[in-house]
Amino acid sequence: MNKLWLIIKREYLTRVKTKAFIFTTLLTPIGLAAFFAVVALIFSYEGDSQRIALKDDSGIFIEKPIKDSERAKFFIRTESLDELLETYKDKNYNGVIHIPEKVANPGDEVSMTFHSDEQISAVTKGFIESRMANRIRDYKIEQSGYDKKKIEAFKTRVKIKEKGTTGEAKDKGNRAVIATILSMIIGTIMLLVITIYGQMVMRSVMEEKVSRIVEVMISSIKPFQLMMGKLIGVGGVGLTQLLAWAILIPGLLFLVSLIMPMDPSSMQDMNTSGMELDPEDVEGMIFQFMQTIGEMNWWLILPVVILCFLGGYFMYSALYAAIGSAIGDDLGEGQSFAVPIGILQTLAFYIAIAVVQNPNSPMAVWSSMIPFFSPMVLPARMAFDPPLIQIFFSLLILFVSSVLLVWLSARIYRVGILMYGKKVTFKELGKWLFYQG
Repeated sequence: MNKLWLIIKREYLTRVKTKAFIFTTLLTPIGLAAFFAVVALIFSYEGDSQRIALKDDSGIFIEKPIKDSERAKFFIRTESLDELLETYKDKNYNGVIHIPEKVANPGDEVSMTFHSDEQISAVTKGFIESRMANRIRDYKIEQSGYDKKKIEAFKTRVKIKEKGTTGEAKDKGNRAVIATILSMIIGTIMLLVITIYGQMVMRSVMEEKVSRIVEVMISSIKPFQLMMGKLIGVGGVGLTQLLAWAILIPGLLFLVSLIMPMDPSSMQDMNTSGMELDPEDVEGMIFQFMQTIGEMNWWLILPVVILCFLGGYFMYSALYAAIGSAIGDDLGEGQSFAVPIGILQTLAFYIAIAVVQNPNSPMAVWSSMIPFFSPMVLPARMAFDPPLIQIFFSLLILFVSSVLLVWLSARIYRVGILMYGKKVTFKELGKWLFYQG
């Protein structure tokens, strides 16, 4: 047991103390926070306010001008269109919009022309179209003799709240969005960490075998202890990095949200759907989103994510260790043996993404029971509160399968680690499982 601990300590400390590990652990959260900060800057950047000259032949916009905003300011001009097009640059306008005479006739679409030598952005164009459409709509209501306030009162918002058959609240509308984000983040992190550290185990085994250092080590420690020391030590490195990210990433993102909050009014200007978006509604959605995150059962989600990582890591890393022990001097041969494992991991990632759309479907339930897929699929389902019995059996199957695969990989490892000069095939690996000695 003391020798096993020495192997674990060596594998862990030699990797944790490297500059690459320290920089990756620190720079990844910083880079992610910087990414979100840049995104916030991009969305909060209004750019130069567009000065738009309006040549209104309909008279609608002369009677009641469009309200200016930080994105665009509108100026009614009375000169002819030809004269305006010749002089609009001299008057410091970015462009001219020609509004035809007949725009209030029944119909779903009104065609206006924007004259400019500059290219306006799609967001600005959508904002202008939305403002003009609303003004024409108000004009039609006024001309029809209807009361605008009464018509506005007809607008009805429908919100569906889910409840179980016994009356308990089961509102998961916001959790669908959160689950999508979580599944993408967790699935990507799981795929990267398990693959990176699993292949790290494989390369370590291959390097020790090629350099013949393993022959010296085997003389004082059993092959199984050596393999387990590597798996536990390198796994501890991966777990350390995950825990560091679990603390640093939320903390840095919270700081970014405090320093650079999203302005709801800017979201109104970015709305290109033609529908009014109330900034108070945006604030309400953000508050509700954050409230839903806080209400999620993180005391269950986080332990399940960690257990899935441990089970998935030991399962895949044991396979990588077995492959590394079977490879000789040809390092490229190890990559070909690792392809099937990579396919399984990638398939698990895509299944996890698909599961978000229907987390209680038969595919979601059964794929979370398959040990090669469950390390990524089960965490993606956790935001939807799957039944505890499904979580229990998923983790049970995962850890039983991990123990079995570690045992099988150890039988390959004990033979392959001292095997030189022989071309290894999958058939040969099968024989090593039953090798006595």
